[in-house]
Order: sequence, then C-alpha cells, then structure tokens
Amino acid sequence: MSLLRVAVLVPCFNEAQTVEKVVADFRHALPHAVVHVFDNDSEDATLLLARRAGARVGSVLSRGKGHVVRRLFADVEADVYLLVDGDDTYSAAHAAQLVQAVLDGHDMVVGAREAVDAAAYRPGHVLGNKALTWFLAWLFGRPCRDVLSGYRAFSRRFVKSFPGQASGFEIETELTVHALELHMPVADLVTPYRERPDGSASKLNTWRDGFRILRTMFKLFATERPSTFYGAVGAALLALATGLSIPLLVTYAQTGLVPRFPTAILIAALLVISVLSLLVGLVLDSVARGRREVRTLAYLGLPGPSISGSGAPTTT
Repeated sequence: MSLLRVAVLVPCFNEAQTVEKVVADFRHALPHAVVHVFDNDSEDATLLLARRAGARVGSVLSRGKGHVVRRLFADVEADVYLLVDGDDTYSAAHAAQLVQAVLDGHDMVVGAREAVDAAAYRPGHVLGNKALTWFLAWLFGRPCRDVLSGYRAFSRRFVKSFPGQASGFEIETELTVHALELHMPVADLVTPYRERPDGSASKLNTWRDGFRILRTMFKLFATERPSTFYGAVGAALLALATGLSIPLLVTYAQTGLVPRFPTAILIAALLVISVLSLLVGLVLDSVARGRREVRTLAYLGLPGPSISGSGAPTTT
C-alpha cells in the first residue's frame, strides 16, 4: 500500500478536545497516508492542535459539514480517500480494512456503526437513523445499512465525480444517493462506534438535522426520479378528482343537472394539474437522464479503485 496515495479527510468544528488524538490514531493506523484536517471556522484551538499533531490543515469559513467535505474533495489529490469525523467516535483500527475494500473494487465503503456502549448511540438517533436508512432504500430501491455514517472510504473516481450541494449533515445522504444512482459497487463494514469523550459536545441537532436530511431525501428523489415523483403527485390528484366527481355524476345521471358548479370547477382544475404533473415528470426525466449520463462519463473517465494516479497497477 506504500505506492498508493491515501488521504484521510477530517472535517472539524470546535474539536480541540479530540482532534490531536484523531490525527495521531489515523497516522498510526495508516502510516503512508496524509491526514488533512479542514477547520470549519472553529472558535477554539482546533486548527492549531491539528497542525501540531502533524496534519495538513485548511480552513473553510462557510459553516456546515457539507461545505467542508466539498472543499476537501476539491482540494485534496489522492487515489483513496478516507472520510472520518474529528470527534474520536470512530475506530482508526478499521481504517486499513476500509481502504482495502476500496482496492478490492468498491467505490464507496461505509463504516456501519455498531455502538460499543449504550451512551455512544442515543436511542433517538438509532431510531431516526434506521427510519431514514429504510426510507432512502425504499425511495431508491437499493438497500443501505447506515446512511448517516460519517466514516467512509472512497475511490478517486467517486470523489472527483461527486456534485455535492448539501451544506450540513445531509451531505452523507447525498454521498449515498450519488453511489446508488450511478450503480457503483458499494460495501458496508461494521465498525465500533464509541461515546464522545468528556467535554466534547455533539454538533448534531436531532430534530432540526433529521428534518433537513428528510427534506434532502425528497429533493433528491424529485431530482433523480422525476417521472416517479411527479407521476405519484399526478395520480394522487387524479384519484382526488375522481372521488369528488362521483357524487356529481350520480346527481347528473338522476336529474340531468350539475348543481355544484364550484366542485365541478375544482375537479376540472385537479384534472388539468394532474395531467400537467405527469407531463412535467416526463420532461424532467429526460433532463435527469442527461445529468446522470454526464456524471457517469465523469465517473468512468477516472481510474478505477485499484489503479494509481499514474495509470499503473498498485501494490497492496
């Protein structure tokens, strides 16, 4: 693995309590890797301590994990990328296994979290993660084990073809959808997940960030599967119009009159909107297919996971 360029990417915000240990642990686990810590405008000494621990550092002033990950992907050049949070909750001992899984042909390997103690993974977070993971798998038709994990390994072709737009913790959802939509080989590796050390506070807001992630899933579904999304909207409107029209049709059959004109107008409007929704879905589906083809070409234009930047096979 010494011929391979491996980059450990650590987005941080106010992680002075843990960043030195995280850098030291991953430098020990992956001796030939370069650890990059990008600070998200922290109010403590995160940046200074990361540099002192031997990491290459950078700053991203726009607050939000998504901004930092996007900047890391853009600025860092490597063959394999390992993304990990700077809160010392993930196991550096599993880093080599994640990297090896990429070399074995996977474009994304997710460190599926398994709590080592009850306090590490709050019940509300466990339930929310399972619900969101199931919902994403239902929307896109492919299973995934831990959609919100912040511990992942990527091939270069994944990183350099990823068109990230998220600003916050919904970045993990975008990463997962990017892999699912391009039908990339993806793997899960169960990794221990431990409690934050004393004095370190989580930046995740359960309800606010949960709703943001759910909204992101719907937006991505509407963008990536517009014919299904708008078709469902059109079908729902058609069903509503049909339900409202039945009493009017019965009255018309009995009397030859249409006594409730406002309801009749509403039904006509619903039918028109239903047809328009179906047409919009068909048009946007062509646009989505074109965008997907562009991303696929960008993805295929880069070397595979087991190929170095120079195009020569690497030794693992």
